[in-house]
Formats: sequence, C-alpha cells, structure tokens
Amino acid sequence: MTSRVHRAALGTAMWLALAPVVVAQTPLPKPFHSGKAQLIYYEKGPHRGIPFVLLSGGPGYDSDYFWFGSAFHSLAKTHWIVTYDQRGTGRSAAVGAADTVTVADFVADLESLRLALGVEKMDLLGHSWGGYLAQAYAAAHGDRIGHLVLVGSAAPKFSDTIFLFSQVFPDRDMNTPSSRGRATGDTASIHAALRIYMTMLFYSPEHGATFRKLGAGLKYNQFQSAHLSRDYQRLDMTAALRDFRFPTMVTTGRYDMNVAPLTAYRIHQAIAGSQFVVFEKSGHIPFFEEPEQFVAAVQGFLAH
Repeated sequence: MTSRVHRAALGTAMWLALAPVVVAQTPLPKPFHSGKAQLIYYEKGPHRGIPFVLLSGGPGYDSDYFWFGSAFHSLAKTHWIVTYDQRGTGRSAAVGAADTVTVADFVADLESLRLALGVEKMDLLGHSWGGYLAQAYAAAHGDRIGHLVLVGSAAPKFSDTIFLFSQVFPDRDMNTPSSRGRATGDTASIHAALRIYMTMLFYSPEHGATFRKLGAGLKYNQFQSAHLSRDYQRLDMTAALRDFRFPTMVTTGRYDMNVAPLTAYRIHQAIAGSQFVVFEKSGHIPFFEEPEQFVAAVQGFLAH
C-alpha cells in the first residue's frame, strides 16, 4: 500500500462479486534468526520442492492477512506456502523509534529465511510494499529466485508509484490525519487515517466489511514504516528489472486505487518475457476478492 498515508503503510490492502470463502486460521508460528533478531515464519502445505514465500505489504503490517479468505489455504493443498512477519511486525523482533531500518536489512532478513528453510531457491510473491521488497531481493539474489509474482506492487522507483485515491475519492481525506499523526506522533490520528484508507481498497464494499472483521487484530508499526520510507524514497531499482531472468508474473486489480494498474503494466514492460494478469473485479487485494481466479493464475504460472 502506498500513497501519502501509505508512505506510512504500503500494502495491507485488502475486498466481491461473489463473497470469498472466509478463512482466517494462521498456521503455527516458528522462529528463525537474522543476525541477532528473532523473526517468525509460518508454513502450510507439503514441505517439499521450492517454497512459495509471500511478502506482506505495509510496510508496518504483519503477514496474517494472507490467511484471510481461501486463496493460500487452497494453494497449500499442492504447494509449500511460507509467510513471515517482517522485522518490527507481528510476532517478530520489535522495531522502535530509535532503530535504524533499511531495505537492505529486510533483504538480509529474507535471505536468512531462505537459509532457515534449507532451500537453494524460493518462489516469491510480493504484495504492495512486499512487491517492492521482492524486487529488491531479486536484484540482489536473482540466482535464488525460481518464480516471481508481483501483486499490486509498488514501482521499482517508489515515487513512480501511481495512487488514485484523491482522484476517485476526493471526499475521503486520509492525508490530513496521517500528516498530523506523523508530525506529532499521535497514534490515534495515524489509525484514523488508516481506517479511511481501508474503505478505498476494494472493488466491493462487502469485501471491505468482511476484511475489517477478519483484520481487527492486525497491528501497524509506524516507526518501522517511517524508517523504511526514508530509505526506499532514495532508491531506484528500475535498471535492475532488465536483468531479471526468472519467470515473472505481474498482476493487478482493475480497480486498484492504491497502486494504479498502469504501475503494474510498466513493471511488466520493464521485465522481459513477463506475464501480465488483470483481475477484473478486484481492488488492491485480488487474492481476497477473486480467490478462485487468483489461484488458477498462480498455479498455471508456477507449473512452468
């Protein structure tokens, strides 16, 4: 997720043509270490072959939302699915105002997860901010990537990400409370902005209502998000995308207001041989809104 509030939170974006099967059972947590920090991962499905590792959005949110809806529970019937709470989120090591947090740190954490899983390669899915992290990891460790799936991903140069909130929802101002919260440290203002943000992420209001119930326990770390924002604003991975030599699928929801489909299309154009998939009745989280279509697309892609 992005936008001005989601340069305070890029990626917990999640809503129906037909209501998805509601499933919210997160697998049991398991620890791994990156440097001195203990992080937590979760796995489901057969423990064989190449794991399909999911990178959550925000930055600042935990990974539980991948287990809302049926998509990844369904994929786990045939694939080894792994999620993890990024540093500063969920059950992983805390990050506070005094900590230094960089994109390179998060790339190193993901490499530590690979080593902890004991695998040579990973298939990666990056959602929103997680898509940016996936691109950064692939730029540094392209030989460790089997397949790459980007879902509503931020642009490789973050400032090139296109946000449509103000054009489509001019009556919903999340930037004022977000700016006030960041300037004063007022957590209540930050959360007020995020509540407004959550109303603009889905194709269907019914999906929004369902997700908000499932996500009532999601926590957001504004310190982690703010630190990463300062770092990724100065980076540009555009040139690195031309060197991606692994199979890549770039996906978007047709009604994604958080990261406009044009952003996804430009990423697709920059990665030679990549596939481009649009989910026609989705916003920022197609695996929640169109789970059957999403699973079919991913299974077909990973099979080759």
